[in-house]
Amino acid sequence: MDLVTTPLADIAPRVNAARAAYDRGVTKPLAWRVATLKRMRDLLVEREDRFLDALAADFGKPRAEAWLTEIGFTVSDIDHTLANLSSWMQPEKVPTPLAFKPGTSEIVHEPVGVVSVISPWNYPVQLLLVPVVAAIAAGNAVVAKPSELVPHSAAELVDLLEALHEPAVATVQGGVAETTELLAQRVDHIIYTGNSRVARIVMRAAAEHLTPVTLELGGKSPAIVSRHADVALAARRIAWGKFVNAGQTCIAPDYVLVERQVHDALVDGLAAAITQFYGSDPRTSPDFTRIVNAPHFHRIEKLIHSGTVAIGGTTDADERYIAPTVLTGITRDDPVMGEEIFGPVLPVIAVDSLDEAIRFVNDGAARGDKPLALYTFSGRDADNEAVIAGTTSGGVCVNGTLMHISNPHLPFGGVGESGMGAYHGRHGFE
Repeated sequence: MDLVTTPLADIAPRVNAARAAYDRGVTKPLAWRVATLKRMRDLLVEREDRFLDALAADFGKPRAEAWLTEIGFTVSDIDHTLANLSSWMQPEKVPTPLAFKPGTSEIVHEPVGVVSVISPWNYPVQLLLVPVVAAIAAGNAVVAKPSELVPHSAAELVDLLEALHEPAVATVQGGVAETTELLAQRVDHIIYTGNSRVARIVMRAAAEHLTPVTLELGGKSPAIVSRHADVALAARRIAWGKFVNAGQTCIAPDYVLVERQVHDALVDGLAAAITQFYGSDPRTSPDFTRIVNAPHFHRIEKLIHSGTVAIGGTTDADERYIAPTVLTGITRDDPVMGEEIFGPVLPVIAVDSLDEAIRFVNDGAARGDKPLALYTFSGRDADNEAVIAGTTSGGVCVNGTLMHISNPHLPFGGVGESGMGAYHGRHGFE
């Protein structure tokens, strides 16, 4: 499918039209926010099959996985927002010093204006619409730009947003030129999800207008496995979190640090889990995603040559298929440890203690690579608490992977190189 692009000359007028709607007060009433979110939810549910077809066409997303991580996740976020929006909008009474009595004090949540949402390709529905939901809930106009790397999904997203028939909700399609033109416009907040290289470009553009930004990035998110862990359980949960969407997940476990006593048992457990999830030949599994495009395929394929292939290692460029792969014998200096993998390749590194694992993570943090997520596995609370206290990350999940982002009461965001700001639920509204 050919990529549809917005004419560059049309981008400024679209932003201006959204701002004009905001200035007229269209977006501020609770009734407008609720009605718009309900309509978005209805359209998403009605078009579920269209979106699942588009996701499959773009990079082979299995339907059940796509529904869970894209449609279901987004509908759940809208439902949570609708259930709580009225209370979130209420002014918050705060204490007033005695000297100012009988005065009173309160915090009033005001919309900021026009919000640009620039989303990535790996979860194109969720990572565009959930920030849009937050912006609308907060009473803002929105300009949404889906990723150009998933043209089928982008077309469906634009069609859905345009079907709202809301002048305060605009869309832009295209690649670098169109994104650059959108970033040149004055808006009141930008939320960008993607990589740190582009995030620097977004931040420089935002600085021209002193526009605040929320940056949801990525990095090398570690999983740490204690010798006191339920190793088979840890292996299943790490394998699921790593290989869902073929590892193309910003919070996927990027590598594993495991105490040496249980290293071999963990690798065996990963092999068993991969077979359980995807069969003896994952290439034929209907549940395993493909890599989004050829450049990403070739980048990930090169990383397999680090260390020793313990599991998987098979690739097929024509299908953009990379088997679920586990590498052992890895050092920090290997190429696979030099960048976020963002694919189905999992290095497993033996350490002599949890203290060594913590130092390993913090050595990366000292270079600016503070992880977006961290996973700690142990049957001893003291082990998990030591890992949490000794490291810094955007989010942590204990004895599990990925699940923390599904709690709408928790903020989702990074720290340092993995991002700034947070959203989900009330945190997105704020």
